[in-house]
Amino acid sequence: MTEKLLGPLRTRPWPERWLTRVLGAALSGAAYLLCLPWDLRNRPGATGSITETTSMTVLGAVLLGVALLLLAAYLGRRDALAWPLLLVAGPPAALMYVSFHSHPEPPDAAVWPLTWAFFTLVVAAGVLIATAVARRYRAADWAKSSGSGDSGDSWDSSDEALSLARWW
Repeated sequence: MTEKLLGPLRTRPWPERWLTRVLGAALSGAAYLLCLPWDLRNRPGATGSITETTSMTVLGAVLLGVALLLLAAYLGRRDALAWPLLLVAGPPAALMYVSFHSHPEPPDAAVWPLTWAFFTLVVAAGVLIATAVARRYRAADWAKSSGSGDSGDSWDSSDEALSLARWW
């Protein structure tokens, strides 16, 4: 069972591969919606103010960050490098774009494109870092579990260990 949940996706049948990827994207979008709920009644905070109220909290942002990092680490350990970036960072970026774009601001206060770009880059960088760290641990784990050689150090020089350590 552990091999099925933690093994490389490239060795799994294609329906399982794609189901895992779709589930990862759905979990990423759901984490964004749960941690940063949209206030559909956006209104100015005070009379004459150009800023609107928001339902975002610091706790929600921290929980979203932790959820996305854990999801990126899991998918990064199992899949190719580009998939976690697309599956984990993509849905929150798209939902954030829709959220920012759906609430028009006065022309002199339209900073949402810069805000969206900045936070999309922050999320993507976090996903790439979590993915890279998870990928560094997977090569050693898979090589040790493959049982190559009698001693624990013999897997370092094998062709199998070298092929598992690739970045793609």
